[in-house]
Amino acid sequence: MILSELILNSMGENPLLATTNEAENAPIVLAGVLLSLVVIYLASKIGGELSKMMDLPPVLGELIAGVIVGASALHLLVFPDSGAAASDSSIITILQLINRISPEAVTSIFQSQSEIISVLAELGVIILLFEIGLESDLKELTKVGYQAVIVACVGVAVPFMAGTTGLIFLFHAPVIPAIFAGAALTATSIGITSKVLSELGQLKSREGQIIVGAAVIDDILGIIVLAVVASLAKTGEVDILNVVYLIVSATVFLIGSIILGKYFNQSFVAIANRLQTRGNLIIPALIFAFFMAFLGNAIHLEAILGAFAAGLVLDETDKRKELDEQVKPIADILVPVFFVTVGAKVDLGVLNPLVPSNQAGLIIAIFLIVVAIIGKVVTGWSVFGQTGINRLAVGVGMIPRGEVGLVFAGIGAASGTLDKPLQAAIIIMVILTTFLAPPLLRFAFKQSTDKELEKANLTS
Repeated sequence: MILSELILNSMGENPLLATTNEAENAPIVLAGVLLSLVVIYLASKIGGELSKMMDLPPVLGELIAGVIVGASALHLLVFPDSGAAASDSSIITILQLINRISPEAVTSIFQSQSEIISVLAELGVIILLFEIGLESDLKELTKVGYQAVIVACVGVAVPFMAGTTGLIFLFHAPVIPAIFAGAALTATSIGITSKVLSELGQLKSREGQIIVGAAVIDDILGIIVLAVVASLAKTGEVDILNVVYLIVSATVFLIGSIILGKYFNQSFVAIANRLQTRGNLIIPALIFAFFMAFLGNAIHLEAILGAFAAGLVLDETDKRKELDEQVKPIADILVPVFFVTVGAKVDLGVLNPLVPSNQAGLIIAIFLIVVAIIGKVVTGWSVFGQTGINRLAVGVGMIPRGEVGLVFAGIGAASGTLDKPLQAAIIIMVILTTFLAPPLLRFAFKQSTDKELEKANLTS
């Protein structure tokens, strides 16, 4: 539907002309998508391998590689929703050299190609969260459930209150923009954190389960906060009914899917055993995952929450290990698209202090970064009743804002709520928290391991 509207807008109101041009441009759009995927996979593999060589999480290398091929450097992978035009894309320039493309068609091709890559990136994060759900232990997750709720609530309340009040009293920001910026501080990127935990082999640890559980709840709370501040920005009033709806639907969706999953598991295994053709296990699993993701999206939550819930449900089946192995190749294909795209959408130009318009944003950004880090690290010390828990790792695991923070910045800018300095400050905060979290998380777990080895040596 979106693609059709874009084509009609760029080609004029004549549907016949639009259809003809769309058919003519389809091979060029495909060429652009294929070239984009070549860039994405090369960047992710090189970045991941270099990161691994330096004993850092590969996902950090993928993010940095995305920055290099994206809007900050090579402009091979740029997107119109980040403010880029077709003329900014090196891939579009290459396509123009190969093909005769009219100026009107260039815009349409750029938008179509970007839309397809964005959809693949969304599928990537859906598959990632489905895989994380499969790797999580539902029983262990329910054991730390109340701890995860506390960590999530502290991780939302502390940075929101500190950020909002600080912007109002220290920087004299207007109330509504300050609230919007404070809301951007509440986000946690479950995709980035869970991927790092998986790479470190800590996903099933107590700390890992608390972080993942808290990040899922944080995502729900983030959606509710976003709904509140977005309605506040538009009308100056909060839509109470919408907030209540989001809270109830999120709770019912997650708890209901887990409860119903206990009954669904036997049916799923029976169906998989009856099927005789290739994909007898992975295809039914993907149908379930995508349907759950659709439901999450349909009730105005996040598709990734539905995918995560589907993974948790199927984690309880007898075929979990086999299913986990079959999901990995699909994740290897789609997940890098997500991480490289996140990096590509980041414009490091906002960090240049020589640009006068960036200077005010940099000062505010320093404040936001401090609040963003401390506001999440303190969540580790909200964990109680757990002996020997690595509180630093829990807190650090909640730091990355990733694509979630960029969504807040984008909506704030589109609504006119955020001025350029404040928008730049939020983007800088998102960039640094996203890139700092993986190495910090590795350091936090390494410190814990070193202490355990010292204790073992002393006792022996």
